[in-house]
Amino acid sequence: MRISAKADYAVRAVVELAASTDEKPVKAERIATAQGIPLNFLENILAELRHAGIVRSHRGAEGGFRLARAAREVTIADVIRAVEGPLASVRGGPPEQASYGGAAAALPRVWIAVRANLRGVVEHVTVADVAGGRLPKAIDKLAEDPEAWVTR
Repeated sequence: MRISAKADYAVRAVVELAASTDEKPVKAERIATAQGIPLNFLENILAELRHAGIVRSHRGAEGGFRLARAAREVTIADVIRAVEGPLASVRGGPPEQASYGGAAAALPRVWIAVRANLRGVVEHVTVADVAGGRLPKAIDKLAEDPEAWVTR
């Protein structure tokens, strides 16, 4: 799986909102500075997140952004889907629509399994988990495997 800069920035921005202890909405500039995200790019991402119902925007001098629902109810998958669409695709379509003949006939099941495993992680980690530094035990266990840290 390739995580785009857009998806990475979106997740980091939402986690920054989840970590905010301020009662006031958080300004885009503050998120951009805290996470090292280019402001123009972040503003477009926040607009997509707002359209998807992940964040709410508030206008005015005291305006900014806040989560549209509790951080424990927003998964990493929700954020990625909001800015990128489906988590896994094959040639631009859903894996279940892939069809191959001959020796590759079983390959769509591999793509389905890849998507299922990806969902098994990002649908079970919330922005509250990340913001609080407390990931689910199953996720920590996966990340503790030394092989998980090796790029191949």
